[in-house]
Amino acid sequence: MATLDYVEVPSYATRLRSDQPNHDIRPATKVVTSLPRPEHSPVRSSSTIAQPMSPTKAGSNLTSMLLTSALQLPANASSTPRNYGAKKGAPRLLSTRDPLSIPITTTNFRRFVAKSGPVFWLQDRVEEILFWKRSWEYTLVWMAAYAFLCYFPRLIFLIPHAAILGVLLATHPAIRKGENLDALPPKVAQPMPPTQPSEGSADWMANLQAIQNLMGSVSDAHDFAVKFVPYLTYSSPYTGTILSLVLATFLLMVPLVHMLPMRTTCLVGGLLPFFLTHPFMQYSLLPTLQSAARPALNALRSRALRLVDDDNLADTHWRTELREVELWENERWVPGTAGGASEEAPHAEGSWGKANLKPGERRAWTRGRDGWSGVSDDGSGEVSNLTFSLGTGWVFVESEDWRPDLEGTWVGPSSADEDGWVYTNDAWLDPHPYPLEDWMTAGGMTRRRRWTRRIYYDPASSV
Repeated sequence: MATLDYVEVPSYATRLRSDQPNHDIRPATKVVTSLPRPEHSPVRSSSTIAQPMSPTKAGSNLTSMLLTSALQLPANASSTPRNYGAKKGAPRLLSTRDPLSIPITTTNFRRFVAKSGPVFWLQDRVEEILFWKRSWEYTLVWMAAYAFLCYFPRLIFLIPHAAILGVLLATHPAIRKGENLDALPPKVAQPMPPTQPSEGSADWMANLQAIQNLMGSVSDAHDFAVKFVPYLTYSSPYTGTILSLVLATFLLMVPLVHMLPMRTTCLVGGLLPFFLTHPFMQYSLLPTLQSAARPALNALRSRALRLVDDDNLADTHWRTELREVELWENERWVPGTAGGASEEAPHAEGSWGKANLKPGERRAWTRGRDGWSGVSDDGSGEVSNLTFSLGTGWVFVESEDWRPDLEGTWVGPSSADEDGWVYTNDAWLDPHPYPLEDWMTAGGMTRRRRWTRRIYYDPASSV
């Protein structure tokens, strides 16, 4: 086979297309692949902002609408799914409880929404203390109380009594009304406070909003944890290495545990979150450290993602040649309230989006870094797939999807933010890893992100 010599093409060069027709004996095979999906990528795209729903707006029969759209049960669904199909002798769960029923589900959901307010009230109070939202004196009092318990741990048994006394004193009539206890008539029965909000009220909608956010947080936590399941269930070749490492560190930790001072360890471990969530740490120190360490962190994340992809490669992929194809995602920033405003913040600074691109400029997805090789011929609307002209015998790696270039290597070192975006001015020039205030003042700025996907040579597909 004859060999060809290649020259290095500069990154800023633009390929010129020939006007002569193509006379190849065998044209390149066109392979159809889906576009990158930023919402399913390892990094979250900040181009779209969900529109929050105000708790003060009550919808008509919102519970029924939610359950009707969420629960689509088949006609032959079993009323006891835990017992259906169970092996003989297996424990039957939920056998003495209510069977699966839409009316029971609707009733219990309404009861749960109305009665879950104290749980989220407690969550808000914990966030006020932990994130210094109320006042620094308020948080310092709780830090001092925790430090006191660390050095006198037996006082933990008095916490239930202290909590009940605190509730009784806080709801005492003399304290609530500011009256003298002796001036009150004897045995005056105080009215019972309302235990639950009415359906459709502002408090009821606030509980529903909190449940919505809780479901999203639980789903995000599950999606994050499920990535590590293959490494713990012997579905990865690295499981043996992890087992050996855990056993070795466990044996090393056994003598160290007896050497650690428990009170000091609990004190440091309990007060550390308060220091990490302090406003100075969150808005001054940590952003400075993250900005300085961003190149190293992006490189580390890129290496970690590549290791995960390499772990999923089959033997046929390792025995052949691997290459990369690339694609660019383009967005524009516009000032105003479009896409990023809400009732709580009607004057948003602006929003990023592909719909903000001007007519006649580069499209939302482009193949070339010049920005003019669009994915659709007419340039109208958003497309759902992309056709690549790969050489004969080259196919996409089946176990991988599109990955964002977190390092921005196509521009230069340290040229992208933590999501891989490279920011430019209104004319797509002067790249920076962050947007400049001058661009925002001028009323327009742009950004690009490079996506890559690997291909490999399959001799069987070239026949």
